[in-house]
Amino acid sequence: MLLPPRILLVDDHSLFRCGLRMVLAAAIPDLEASEAASLEEAMHAPIEPALVLLDIQLHGLNGLEGIALIKRKWPQAAVIMLSSEVSPQKIRTAMERGAAAFVSKADPADKILAVIAQVRRGLPAGLDAFPAGGAMAATGAATADDPSPLLTPRQSEVLDLMCQGLSNKVIGRRLNLSENTVRGHVQAVLAALQVSSRSEAGFAARRRGIVA
Repeated sequence: MLLPPRILLVDDHSLFRCGLRMVLAAAIPDLEASEAASLEEAMHAPIEPALVLLDIQLHGLNGLEGIALIKRKWPQAAVIMLSSEVSPQKIRTAMERGAAAFVSKADPADKILAVIAQVRRGLPAGLDAFPAGGAMAATGAATADDPSPLLTPRQSEVLDLMCQGLSNKVIGRRLNLSENTVRGHVQAVLAALQVSSRSEAGFAARRRGIVA
């Protein structure tokens, strides 16, 4: 089944967003697209996207840390990661966290469109394109039942301080982060643990042995 042509572009470079949107509009009939410069802005998108094109390098919460937020808000949406820097480690991390494909910003437009078209059809997006071209599709993502959810080192630090009962403001001081950035990390941790409150997060983390 073909995913509806509702696409959310999340990238902090307005020229890249604008250019990609024009390419998509020319190639995808009835495209309904929305843009966001950050994950926080993306959470208030005016559309319910079927596909999210998510840049890794974002101000505040980065794309890898934000995959869980995207999947929590729009569980049925497919996520394609965008990056100007392609490495096996980043690709593996993105796939493990639920991305459907990974695309290099250096790839030509037709290759990016081909990956998008295949993901919309629910098909593998060309593993042979990696590493020479940079596009790579997921062969499997972390499941909701995974007993050890994937957290970044920073998210693990935030979770540990959350479990100590510290507020976002105090956590920010401890880690030299802004309160808004801490809030984003907290939301990502809640999404990764599939809970809705800090107390539930603490319980789930201890039950799974993530924190002592």
